[in-house]
Amino acid sequence: MKVLEKDLKHGRITLVPELLDDFWTLYNIIQRGDLAYAKTTREVRLGDRYEKPEKGKRISLTLGLRVERVVWDRSLNRLRVHGIVCDAPEDIGALGSHHTLNITLNTPITIVKERWLEYQLEQINRASSRGVAPLVIIAIDDEGYCIAVLRGFGPDIIVEENISLPGKHMEQERTRIINVMFKSASKSLKDVVESTGGSIVIIGVGFIKNNFLSFLRENMPELLEKVIDVKSVNSAGKAGIYEALRSGILARALKHARMIEEAIAVEEILRRLGMGRSDAIYGLSEVKRAASLGAIEELLVADELLRDAGEEEMKILEDLMLEVEGKGGRIKIISVEHEAGAKLKSLGGVAALLRFPIS
Repeated sequence: MKVLEKDLKHGRITLVPELLDDFWTLYNIIQRGDLAYAKTTREVRLGDRYEKPEKGKRISLTLGLRVERVVWDRSLNRLRVHGIVCDAPEDIGALGSHHTLNITLNTPITIVKERWLEYQLEQINRASSRGVAPLVIIAIDDEGYCIAVLRGFGPDIIVEENISLPGKHMEQERTRIINVMFKSASKSLKDVVESTGGSIVIIGVGFIKNNFLSFLRENMPELLEKVIDVKSVNSAGKAGIYEALRSGILARALKHARMIEEAIAVEEILRRLGMGRSDAIYGLSEVKRAASLGAIEELLVADELLRDAGEEEMKILEDLMLEVEGKGGRIKIISVEHEAGAKLKSLGGVAALLRFPIS
């Protein structure tokens, strides 16, 4: 993310998304009621309203919207900001009408808020300092392989292929099928790495992952140079990737990724709750009480809760976050796009790790 302008005195920040991960950041910080400005196109009709309408003409211009809804279109790699036009040239008659800003990579967008919260500014700082390429994970074993690109919003599954091996008495046929899978997996892996520039982590059940590493060493040494870690998991395919994220075994490779922090934080909440400890709580009313006591060390909020909150609920959440920040607590916004966020959502979307137990 590139920051073109930051004028907090007037609540104005202009950003340019440079990576797909940046859409996740924008998706979380643009909220209902914000003002959003960007270049767009709009069809206008010339002539007096009582005259026979002329054929519309689509023009390029900059519009300002009062945001009503933000949609992340992952299939087309863009963010769609819906709202009511509040700033536009007078002669096009757009004021008060609905419009959608389509934000694509390298499209500047200006966001104006009455008040920027610390967690929002932190998300921008993280995105603007993100210089590492996405991480490419391949889970491979004797059932097949799955390749995912780990982005800020979660694992993006690129390709998945299953195989069926014959019994161990047909050793030659087993070896042949595994070699065919290795060739397919390495080709797919090469395509993904070339398109993303990411480093590779190989995970899997048993010894197949090590055999695949040997296959790369002999047949694709240029791809082997991209491998930064090899780890064991207990699950195959996509489930193995989620297991690796949940357990924290990718922490070294993911030290700059927000997602691993989110997964670890949510798992810590669940671990403490499972042990019956009083230094982890969930639910808005309990969390508000802990905040009033200055007990919150880390507040976890599901991003979906912020995006979908009504005006009154949003005010409650903002006041809660301000109180936590004012008393030295940290805030993590957890994406519901991955497993950790789904677990937090099941707890009501709000939970907290405490400095001390409360009864």
